[in-house]
This record gives sequence, C-alpha cells and structure tokens, in this order.
Amino acid sequence: MSNISELELQNLRHLIGGFDTTHCKMKEYAQEAQDTQIKQFFEKGAQSAMQNKQQLMKFLG
Repeated sequence: MSNISELELQNLRHLIGGFDTTHCKMKEYAQEAQDTQIKQFFEKGAQSAMQNKQQLMKFLG
C-alpha cells in the first residue's frame, strides 16, 4: 500500500467517524421501532454502515 497524505488520512477519519455514528443511531432506532419493517430497515442500515466503516479501515492497516 502506498503512503496516504495527511489530507487523505483526515478524510478517512471523518468518513469512518460518520459511519460509526450512523451505525450507532440506526441500531438505536431499530431497537425502538415497533413496526417489523421499520425495524428491519434500520437494522440493514446499521449493518451497511458497519460494513462501510470496516472497508474504510482497511486503508489504515
């Protein structure tokens, strides 16, 4: 892997933090949802956010 610039590192940090926040919020919304379809919608959103976060973290490793 080539070295990444400081700007790229800051951008990654920002994106990873955003996906982490989205994951936490979607999980919370899913826990509070009464409707099954809405619960599933938020669970899928939480899962997607976590997958995106993990993909971005690969650039740091």
